[in-house]
Amino acid sequence: MSAARTIKLADERATAALGQSIARLLRAGDVVALSGGLGAGKTTLARAIIAALGHEGEVPSPTFAIVQTYDPPDVSLPLVHADFYRLEDPSEAEELGLDDYRDGAALIAEWPEQAGGFAHEAGCISITLETAETGRLAVVEAGADWLDRMP
Repeated sequence: MSAARTIKLADERATAALGQSIARLLRAGDVVALSGGLGAGKTTLARAIIAALGHEGEVPSPTFAIVQTYDPPDVSLPLVHADFYRLEDPSEAEELGLDDYRDGAALIAEWPEQAGGFAHEAGCISITLETAETGRLAVVEAGADWLDRMP
């Protein structure tokens, strides 16, 4: 079972507020799957979540490294930020050792479809970012574990 909601994001401040809301609700084992075209705001939202978890300083885009990890005390819970844009086949996510990275951590996944997707997981909240007339739209679909804590 999943629930869906569309959130209007008028500007970067609204995107940061959504990121803060997600960070407050995030648990180890959760997946925040961020989809949308180039420049849709996936990395901006990921950075907002990571900052809200306590990280201070730069949050590099993991486009080239593919996986970036954050650990306490730098953040309030172990976190993996992955950008699967460069993967050509979902099996490559396995080759990266993604399951090992995810053990006991939450995952923010940009371009999740390139890694085979995560929507089938109960702990997945899928967010598709779309450009709107003004600002952006975030189409949020919550997996079963998110139904009581939908942002």
